[in-house]
Amino acid sequence: MSRKKCCILFNQPHENALADELDVLDQVEFVETNLHKIGVETYRKGITNDFMREVAELAAEKPDFVFNLVESITNKGELCYFIPALLNVHSIPYTGNPVEAMFITTSKAFTVKILKQAGINNPGGFPPSQCNQLITGNMYIIKPVWEDGSLGITGESVFTFTPEMTEKLKKYDDTHWLIQDFIDGREFNISVLSGENGPEVMPPAEMVFHNSWDDKPKIVDFRAKWEEGSFEYENTIRDFPGDQLNPLLKQRIDEIALKCWKIFDLKGYARVDIRVDSNDIPYVIEVNANPCMSPDSGLVAATRAAGLAFTDVLSRIINDLNN
Repeated sequence: MSRKKCCILFNQPHENALADELDVLDQVEFVETNLHKIGVETYRKGITNDFMREVAELAAEKPDFVFNLVESITNKGELCYFIPALLNVHSIPYTGNPVEAMFITTSKAFTVKILKQAGINNPGGFPPSQCNQLITGNMYIIKPVWEDGSLGITGESVFTFTPEMTEKLKKYDDTHWLIQDFIDGREFNISVLSGENGPEVMPPAEMVFHNSWDDKPKIVDFRAKWEEGSFEYENTIRDFPGDQLNPLLKQRIDEIALKCWKIFDLKGYARVDIRVDSNDIPYVIEVNANPCMSPDSGLVAATRAAGLAFTDVLSRIINDLNN
């Protein structure tokens, strides 16, 4: 039997790309190395602003499937759903989430609406032009609508509202920014992976904020994720609490993650980020249908904590292709 041939599709980093964009190359290397271990033949294709032609070429190249690692197009995360859409057009099987899930979850505004309709606690959202609805003295966070990976989020993104802020907030573009309630509490990343009997929740990872943060808000911002050597990076630690986590809380967040998998019609793999307030009430703050797969990523760490080799993870993902 001939070996399966896979094209690893990824966003080609710009010449002066920063760490968050270059990370995709680590993902490509890691995925490719482990695909070889399970007998899959691979080749790579970087996606640029000429993505329509580049995806169309795949129809002639005839890979058995595409491993989709495209996180953005020309560094615009909101365009990543174009890739599964074009793969559908050319009837090329691919890994990960389908176009509908990618499109909806890439937008925090759309995600909030779906969560609300499903009765899942979430931090809500106002466009900046409606900031007159904010309550004086309450804490909020302003986020980019379309970006992930904490892009556009800093410690200054969290604020306690006063009426004097109204004019400043209204300068933010409604198309690209969203104001949400700030959920002050614990933060968990819940990875979900396809399995023979349906989606399986991996061990929950808690983001622990070590040492004194003084007046800094405890959030996983851009510096915490990408700026090695920064206070935020060095003192934001991923931990797997295991049996130390309250079993009722674990059951609750597992159920929420599986419900998100169902309502967003997810496939292959995904991550649900949850904040838990002082009353142990969980709130979904993000559904990531295209989480990072580098060796030190949260998804890979969670599958490792579950006792899975990465080759097993890849096999599960390949068995849940979009055809």
